[in-house]
Amino acid sequence: MPTVRLRVTGTDDATLALTHALEAIEGIEHVEEIEDLMPHMDDDDSSSAGLSDDAAPGFSVIEVEAPNEEGVRRVHEVVERIARATDSAIEILNDQDDQI
Repeated sequence: MPTVRLRVTGTDDATLALTHALEAIEGIEHVEEIEDLMPHMDDDDSSSAGLSDDAAPGFSVIEVEAPNEEGVRRVHEVVERIARATDSAIEILNDQDDQI
């Protein structure tokens, strides 16, 4: 099964809308929000130490298992539609992006 990973920069509502839309695609059985594993640079010496981090949109990664290449195509279409509707940025990651 092809796996599609998506990086969402937007509100929690945008992530929720995307997740629900992906789950509604026929043949999609697995949609999971993956924990943010990126280290954050908030240390005590940082110029942003103590500042609220809710001023910027949220960040999450979603993993989708598609049944075949047609399913991947439908995932891409849904991603584009939801990104426009929610005014969020959604990146489709490939294997090289995951190794950053």
